[in-house]
Amino acid sequence: MIPRRDFLLGAIASSVLATQLRAGFVPDDDIRAILRDRIESARQSVGIVACSFDSGDQRIVTYGRSGAGNDRPLDGDSVFEIGSITKVFTALLLAEMVTRGEVSLDDPVAKYLPASVKMPERNGKQITFLDLATYRSGLPPLPDGIPNDGDNPYANYTAGQLYAFLSGHTLRFDPGWRYEYANLGFGLLGHVLALRADTPYEELMVSRICAPLGLADTRISLTPSMRERLAQGHLSNLQKASNWDFQALAGTGALRSTANDLVKFMKATCLTGTGAPLQPAIELSLKMQRPTSLQNTRAGLGWFFMSSNGDEIVYKDGMTGGYASFAGFSKSLRSGAVVLSNAANSLNDIGFHLSNPANQIAQYPPEVPVDAAVLAAYEGTYQMAPNFALAIRAEDGRLFVRATGQNEFELFPESDNRFFMRLVDAQATFLRNRDGAVDRLLWHQGGKYRYCPRVP
Repeated sequence: MIPRRDFLLGAIASSVLATQLRAGFVPDDDIRAILRDRIESARQSVGIVACSFDSGDQRIVTYGRSGAGNDRPLDGDSVFEIGSITKVFTALLLAEMVTRGEVSLDDPVAKYLPASVKMPERNGKQITFLDLATYRSGLPPLPDGIPNDGDNPYANYTAGQLYAFLSGHTLRFDPGWRYEYANLGFGLLGHVLALRADTPYEELMVSRICAPLGLADTRISLTPSMRERLAQGHLSNLQKASNWDFQALAGTGALRSTANDLVKFMKATCLTGTGAPLQPAIELSLKMQRPTSLQNTRAGLGWFFMSSNGDEIVYKDGMTGGYASFAGFSKSLRSGAVVLSNAANSLNDIGFHLSNPANQIAQYPPEVPVDAAVLAAYEGTYQMAPNFALAIRAEDGRLFVRATGQNEFELFPESDNRFFMRLVDAQATFLRNRDGAVDRLLWHQGGKYRYCPRVP
């Protein structure tokens, strides 16, 4: 019996819809509309690649352009800097070396450093590999010697500088006691693992992690093919940015990759069963979880675990001077997302939404025009803490903020003196003294208000 054509088409449509619902996929047209708004209206990127996946399907939506000289169209093989997503690769390398018996999570890091390096301790407690990998080392986010400005801040930071900093540093907190995001910590972790294996970090990463998982386009040093597919990076104001290079701190953010490679990595991490490559190391990297100061979020080995809408999202995001990235996975829907942008503005809300549509796209107040002379009056440095300040800069009718040791990001006006960030939930209000001069900034973030006096 030949089935009726209309019944067959209806069955196919129902099957497709069921697949979409089961996977939690956001429809392609909806994704394209989100990307178009982020690029054309919000001016947050030049080009974005967004990928949704589950165990049996993978769907890619792109919008915008690569910005590269060859104007190659964006696709799943376009190459981006992935910034701090490198951290979960470094953490997996640690777990892999633990499963080989080469190191232990409880080993003190000092055990593998040159004898001339005096690793800081506090109250008799030493920093362990577990402390580094779960953001609890007690070390600061960045060492001395990383410039607050410039277009390639890590390029010239050497092992000698790292050793000198460690030898002279006094910890503010006991190792293991307090969460603090750790660019220095993961840079140190990658460096020490390479010392232990007596192999350069990139070579070790390729042989131990990338090759077993089939990641041919995840590297620090660009192959000729990767260079041909590299998207041009852009600053948060969409001006062209330089690529970032790393020496001693490569383990914190040096990798470049593609959406297709990152989906392979995420599937291997979150969907592959027993007997798959690196499975014991992957299970270890996801098992260790410790509290953080982030709302409803715990830290694993590099990963973050965010509880939201009755679900748990395993994720990591990244950013360099010209790129932003997100990789996440919904435990309840068994599906995930990879989002890559060629501009240094956060796209985490897109990644969370594609991982589980119950997570909403960020909504921002409407922007209002502000006179350029008013913006210029806000330029200056505002002191938040003894060693931490906010540098405010105006350019072409737009306002930008750079925190000590961080990238510069745009502030968007919702009134003449009140501005908000899209990168994080933060607001800035500029205040004047009795003479009408701007003399302080009220910064609101994470439910806390901080008065920041303007300094000469």
